[in-house]
Amino acid sequence: MRICFACGSSRCNDVWRCADCGSQPVTIDGFDAFAPSLASDNAGFRGEYFEELAGLEADNFWFRARNELIVWALARYFPDRRSFLEIGCGTGFVLSGIHATDQSLELSGSEIFSEGLAFAAARVPSAHFSQMDARHIPYRDEFDVIGAFDVLEHIDEDEAVLVEVGRALRRGGGFLATVPQHPSLWSLQDEHAHHVRRYTAAGLRRKTEAAGFEVIRLTSFVSLLLPMLIAARMRTRRRRTDVGFDAIDELRQPRALNIALEAVMTLERTILRHGLSFPAGGSLLLVARKRVGAEDRP
Repeated sequence: MRICFACGSSRCNDVWRCADCGSQPVTIDGFDAFAPSLASDNAGFRGEYFEELAGLEADNFWFRARNELIVWALARYFPDRRSFLEIGCGTGFVLSGIHATDQSLELSGSEIFSEGLAFAAARVPSAHFSQMDARHIPYRDEFDVIGAFDVLEHIDEDEAVLVEVGRALRRGGGFLATVPQHPSLWSLQDEHAHHVRRYTAAGLRRKTEAAGFEVIRLTSFVSLLLPMLIAARMRTRRRRTDVGFDAIDELRQPRALNIALEAVMTLERTILRHGLSFPAGGSLLLVARKRVGAEDRP
């Protein structure tokens, strides 16, 4: 069901024109824009990162390993899914990984920055993309699964996003998310990435359940590499100034090191696939399902 971004009516046609108020979203660079005032200027991210990320993701161990984990979790916990929306889809790297393994899945992606959508659409031309504020998702009972991968930590009102995700999911629909773990690891890296928090497992579980979800799986990952991550964050904290600090720099790994780190992440993923969970790590993976009756929430 499509919801009018202007008046909240559910009487929108296929091109989002509202039968009650006549409103229709503007288009920016060819994409429907539901929050055009935020399309190029908001506090959640830096739009100029998209181009560099698009060139780094496919060869970087962390993005590759996270993709493999997401693709596995989607197939393992939601085998009957037919539609999938990624909020905060960035350059479309996750959607491209999902599409490569399941070309029958109806894919949609949203991004608050319109600049990222061109990269995403180039990677997955068959998907539907729109510019959207995740705090106001213009769908109700629409998707089988929704994903938010390293998105929630950028948004002050993360609890509002979780409620909106629940409303946009069909009855019994699934939710997948990854977030950075451990507030104690906060550093300049988080500040320059425009994070507003790092999560604890208990805190993420509490917020997710309060939004009407049942948590199916919650585990740390980037766990075997946690000592290396701690050391990197400690070095960052010893910097006396953030002048010249480059938040993307840690993604530029020498080829040999990148291969070795990906091998460690492959071992970690094998452990997770066998049902074991890690209590600590650089990130958290959340798998949840909309509780029956949650669709009756106001």
